Amino acid sequence: MKRLMLALAIVALAGCAAGQGRPRLPYDYWYVGIAAPRYMEVWVESVDVIDRRGLAFFHIHGGVVGYTGNPVGWHKGGGAMKQASNVDLPETLFVRWQSLVEPQVYKLRIDIPQWVRDEMVKPHRAYCPGRKQWRDNQYRFDISIGMAPGGIAKAWVGGPCLSNIEIGRYQARIDPLGPYEGNSNGRYYRPPTEAAQTYIKEHGIPYGSW
Repeated sequence: MKRLMLALAIVALAGCAAGQGRPRLPYDYWYVGIAAPRYMEVWVESVDVIDRRGLAFFHIHGGVVGYTGNPVGWHKGGGAMKQASNVDLPETLFVRWQSLVEPQVYKLRIDIPQWVRDEMVKPHRAYCPGRKQWRDNQYRFDISIGMAPGGIAKAWVGGPCLSNIEIGRYQARIDPLGPYEGNSNGRYYRPPTEAAQTYIKEHGIPYGSW
């Protein structure tokens, strides 16, 4: 009987999720970007999201990040982008990543303020340097997450032809389970590249610059 009730509950929840339909947004999807300072190498295990409907979506992004041109300080948004298809505007993001140069594993929860969701659906008229023209109905539909050693992270909201606006700076927690939630016998994705090792040997990790 308990198994039957559980099965019925799962079916009911699935029906509710399916009944939500496609998110009502002025674009087909928004994007998640992941990045890190140059040489401060990162492997992202997962980016998960709870959208404003309360629906959870797992592993909407992960893997290799985009790197900035400078190991010291932050870029201002961008990174390796991936579509968040059929996901409504984000309420909460969860990020879990391996800082390969330390090495250490961090996990972070980012609560997205309402002003960010408001900004994501606000149309702008903006000049696009690539097209060399002004365009209407430009949106900030990118959420970018930058990750640095020490578990420091920043998030921005931006979009094509539009500047990035900082959402916040965060301190992630160390995950005591280690890489891959303890399922890799302590093995990280890979060691740092030779270029990263050379930079860190000569200059160290610039803690405090992020």
